[in-house]
Amino acid sequence: MTSLRPEYPLYLANKAVQSNTDLPVTDKFTGRIATRVALADAATIDAGIAAAHAAEAPMRGMAAYERQAVLMHCVKRFTERADELAYALCIEAGKPMRDSRGEVGRLVDTFRIAAEESVRITGEVQPLDISARAKGYLGIWKRVPIGACSFISPFNFPLNLAAHKVAPALAVGCPFVLKPASRTPLGAIIIGEVLAETDLPPGAFSILPAKRDGADLFTTDDRLKLLSFTGSPGVGWDLKARAGKKKVVLELGGNAAVIVDRDADLDDAAARIVFGAFYQSGQSCIGVQRIIVHADVYTAFRDKLVGLTKALVAGNPLDEDTFIGPMIDVGEAERLDGWIADAVVRGATLLCGGGRDGTMLAATLLEGVGRGTDLYREEAFGPVAMLSSFTRFDDALAEVNDSKFGLQAGVFTRDLFNMMKAWDVLEVGGVVINDVPSYRVDNMPYGGVKDSGLGREGVRFAMEDMSEIRNLVIRRREGDSAFEPTI
Repeated sequence: MTSLRPEYPLYLANKAVQSNTDLPVTDKFTGRIATRVALADAATIDAGIAAAHAAEAPMRGMAAYERQAVLMHCVKRFTERADELAYALCIEAGKPMRDSRGEVGRLVDTFRIAAEESVRITGEVQPLDISARAKGYLGIWKRVPIGACSFISPFNFPLNLAAHKVAPALAVGCPFVLKPASRTPLGAIIIGEVLAETDLPPGAFSILPAKRDGADLFTTDDRLKLLSFTGSPGVGWDLKARAGKKKVVLELGGNAAVIVDRDADLDDAAARIVFGAFYQSGQSCIGVQRIIVHADVYTAFRDKLVGLTKALVAGNPLDEDTFIGPMIDVGEAERLDGWIADAVVRGATLLCGGGRDGTMLAATLLEGVGRGTDLYREEAFGPVAMLSSFTRFDDALAEVNDSKFGLQAGVFTRDLFNMMKAWDVLEVGGVVINDVPSYRVDNMPYGGVKDSGLGREGVRFAMEDMSEIRNLVIRRREGDSAFEPTI
């Protein structure tokens, strides 16, 4: 069995630094301390930013094949260390082992995609002679790295959501400082171990676990040209307000909805929705929270869904059969348990689940949840979903849009016109047809509208945010030849 080391360093300017062991990392199932990690103070964060700023020119000077070689080294090493990465993820995040292995696979995919994109960053030749005043002028533009970047990643996907920041930065040539979530820093530290094996310029990366109240420089320091944050909406919008002149990309929360139309394959829809609602204990910003079902098939679908939900295995995430593991901490489990109880007091019907034991919250389904409840209006971020019914497809679309969030939505339908209407009408960053809103491939544009954030991730799209267009205008005088140099 793989095991964790007693302590892990932070990474400052490409080098491992074991300055202390001040950050305990707990096993989220047992609650016991599993290992300890070095914790960065303000001086260390400042040094990391200074090193990243100094590394801008050498990073910009790396050839495309050199950047690709770094990324392909990561692909190779992450593949070789896959069991170690999955075990660390299972312990630090409480993520069931099957899901942990899946996230390691996505880590590898994301770095592989970045390696491919690193050698095809293109520009464009643009004729400018659109009128007489521009006769003889030609434009050419290219993309250049934006500079030193600040990344803040969350606890729920400690590997892949860090990868969606780190890999595009390396592909485009941006140095960075990364603050992983203090509850789940191990995946990012192992990424740092692998990067330290490469020939990146000094200062190209720093991975600095830090307490939130001591990490203000990640947001406010003007030497940083971009802040990319994934986490809760309240924190994200506050960071944007304090970020100054730098570009800000926010991947925030959601309370994702899925529509089940009357022509859907109910067995298929139920199986996918159970997965979308309850995988990794519902701790996903695109986890299914609202299930809106056509009245003609509502009862049959509800019964299928309840049966599948009751069959889910909960327990130790290290067990291969476990589907529902612990939530990230007792406080989060207590919060969501309270929301469920409040919804029931206010008239909702509990269909299954509803019990809590420490960090373990049973997979829960409800119907008749009032639209004024926290469970309906806010992001649950746990193993709970609610059902409602509709008779007109337009009403189902309106119910999806009845949210301050807009990340992704799913629609199970065989009706081409309903599919296109959903794509046109739903106020979300992505519409997924015949699957759950929880579905994501790592090369697609991913992000939300409204309170769900700003900008898009997905490797190529993140690379666009981490680069700037630099234009070149060439004036050719009449009679000049592009092929005859002046001597």
